[in-house]
Amino acid sequence: MQVQPYLFFNGRCEEAVEFYQKALGAKVEMLMRFKESPDGGGPETDGVDPDNVMHSSLKIGDAMIMASDGCSNEPMGFKGFSLSLTAADEADADRLFAALADGGEVQMPLDKTFFSPRFGAVADRFGVSWMIYVAPPA
Repeated sequence: MQVQPYLFFNGRCEEAVEFYQKALGAKVEMLMRFKESPDGGGPETDGVDPDNVMHSSLKIGDAMIMASDGCSNEPMGFKGFSLSLTAADEADADRLFAALADGGEVQMPLDKTFFSPRFGAVADRFGVSWMIYVAPPA
């Protein structure tokens, strides 16, 4: 069994995909726009911009994150969770943290903690919270 986050960006999904490609080295496994839906999308997509992203899959390291613009005009919010990235080393943690913090908000500066040589938390420019972690030496 796998648990995979599915994030809704309310019209900014394509921008988010491009950002995660640059910031995290994400690889786009699939991206479909509403206008490309084989069944026309159904009544729930009435009024949705046909160029919006209906579904995308991004591979980040060994994990898959799915994302969409969604069908709602209601503002989306990312509350009550964080995505956690395990960096290869301290330099990688610094790079990832800086990339995600660009246009975002630092929640906890990247620093040494009792459980990691490098740990920090940041909300990226889309409001998605990330925790950056380096595993301590074995």
